[in-house]
Amino acid sequence: MERLRPGGLLLGIDRDASALERFAQEPVPPGVTVMLEHTNFAQLAPVAERIGRPVNGVVFDLGLSSLQLDDPERGFSFQADGPLDMRLDRSEPWTAADLLNRESESELRRILKQYGQERWAARIAQRIAERRRRTPLKTTRDLVDVVTGAIPRGAWPRDIHVATRTFMAFRIAVNRELEAIEKGLKAAIEVLASGGRVGVVSFHSLEDKIAKNLFNVEAKDCICPPQAPVCLCGHQRSVRVVTRKPITPSETEVQENPRARSAKLRVAEKL
Repeated sequence: MERLRPGGLLLGIDRDASALERFAQEPVPPGVTVMLEHTNFAQLAPVAERIGRPVNGVVFDLGLSSLQLDDPERGFSFQADGPLDMRLDRSEPWTAADLLNRESESELRRILKQYGQERWAARIAQRIAERRRRTPLKTTRDLVDVVTGAIPRGAWPRDIHVATRTFMAFRIAVNRELEAIEKGLKAAIEVLASGGRVGVVSFHSLEDKIAKNLFNVEAKDCICPPQAPVCLCGHQRSVRVVTRKPITPSETEVQENPRARSAKLRVAEKL
């Protein structure tokens, strides 16, 4: 906000109403206007259009905040028992418990494989289906117990909790996060003024891949297949990729904030 003075405007978008409430308590420097919107950043374009002024920079901070992870009532973490919620926007009706108890075993397996890259997806999905036939899954402890029972003890990863990939996969599915990232990035490029930049901080390889691929496509004049004799797509490049390789946290930053260890930052500039 200091860098926006004088006369700058900060537009904050978040699906979590409690995050907006916390930020609203922060002091705002003189000469800066702050607007907060409780919505999905996939809706960036119509929100930005209402401002009626050029957008010079957009930052996407993907994933969860520490406050969300550390609150047992949100259901994002396996570290403490709480309801299987996992909604970023708690006004939405579909929770992780709904997904786990209603979706087919094959769909649960797909979610675990696609979003969690979990090699034991089939066994975990099978155990979930078996468990819910006896009693519904209601708490994070219920899900942790299923995962620990499905994966042989000798196959547990050494660097992360055995349930990490499962929790991440179902959180992504509940909130349709990957779909929102692509829509939001396209909207950001659309609303940016010439010379404006968009930055994406991701914490998961699937998130980073979406940003990387979209920036690379938007930085090309033609996206026809290599075998096409002439260009038929008519695509025109709209950005310049600033970060050929993602910026990652230093050792010092990781020591100060261990949760930053998997962060990657990619930046593109509007032509």
